[in-house]
Amino acid sequence: MPLAPDLARFLRQNALERFLRYVAVHTTSDEDSQTHPSTARQRDLADLLRAELVELGLREVEVDEHAYVYATLPATPGTDGTPLTLLAHLDVSSAVPGDGVRPLVRENYDGGPLHFPEDPDLVLDPAECPELLLFKGQDLITASGRTLLGADDKAGIAAILAMLAAFQRHPELRHPELRLCFTPDEEIGQGTACIRLEKLGKVGYTVDGGLVGELESECFDARGARLRFLGNAVHPGESKNRMVNAGAIAARFLAALPEAETPEHTELREGFFHLTRLSGAEAEAELQFIVRDFEPAKNDRRIALLRTLREEFLVRYPGLKIDLEVKEQYRNMREVLERSPTVVQAAERAMEQAGVKVLRKAIRGGTDGARLSYMGLPTPNVFAGGLLFHSRKEWIPVVAFEKCAQVLVHLSAQWADRRL
Repeated sequence: MPLAPDLARFLRQNALERFLRYVAVHTTSDEDSQTHPSTARQRDLADLLRAELVELGLREVEVDEHAYVYATLPATPGTDGTPLTLLAHLDVSSAVPGDGVRPLVRENYDGGPLHFPEDPDLVLDPAECPELLLFKGQDLITASGRTLLGADDKAGIAAILAMLAAFQRHPELRHPELRLCFTPDEEIGQGTACIRLEKLGKVGYTVDGGLVGELESECFDARGARLRFLGNAVHPGESKNRMVNAGAIAARFLAALPEAETPEHTELREGFFHLTRLSGAEAEAELQFIVRDFEPAKNDRRIALLRTLREEFLVRYPGLKIDLEVKEQYRNMREVLERSPTVVQAAERAMEQAGVKVLRKAIRGGTDGARLSYMGLPTPNVFAGGLLFHSRKEWIPVVAFEKCAQVLVHLSAQWADRRL
């Protein structure tokens, strides 16, 4: 059953206050960096969280050299459940600016378009995002129009900290040993690169999902592909039968890929090629892609198409060189979680107890939990409540903080005496 109204209100207000504090901290990661963390500014939030965790009475609180935040809350006396790990990430996407975030609490949403003071041309409209209408009459939070908001994933962090505050305030609430981990660089696929598994429990949940009620136990199979085109630059006045224009050829290569298999033309369980970088000139050019599908065999076919096109272009343009590099980024966590159904069932039960309708969904993306699942820690993904992540239209309903934190309280109780 849902928590008592006074506790629910406490969770809502506590998480909201923390969220508004966290989004003011600039934590954008950098995919071009060779360091861990990729940006030193992520430590600012890590250090803030360390202080708050100590204040909440957690033990073994640590920010390590890579800016991972670890902490432990001992189990409620008399419980014997499997140690539980909750995770969220510190960084925000670099797709749009993430510095100087000014959150706006928009009270009593009327169901119409929302405008932004720092960009009058920017509009968040229910016609584009019909989920807005689910929260008509409630309070919403957006940024001011210049930046993203940072609900991905500072909303998850705020809900976890609010849960811990509730445990401090109400010691009668039962939970197993909790091991918290806040990771850097999740947005650039490096969230588990330096994680220390010995600091974690035996089962985990990332708090990093979207709409209230979403529970995700399946994600993309993910590959990365980089093509480097090496041509021959010659003065254009003397270039006939001599120039091999790497930039122009790279553009033709890109155009040869199926337009229908791009993110802007796909949904649900459909996969895609997504161009993330195009650069170059006559002598050298580069294309970078992420390649996604829920079925590895379909991604194998996409990589095979890249290889086939490479061979065709080498024949078509004598003197051209194309280097193709393919990397596995993460795997669909479905395979692991199907072997541990209790982990997902516990989350479903916690949502039902919190009065939240469960929305089972396959993630059109990935989380730290995908990698952790293959590292021996089954880790599905629980909603944090935000929508339109990685954009200046990102938003979250205030009620999401309350519902997410309630689910975490119930989830902890589920594992108080449960063994994996």
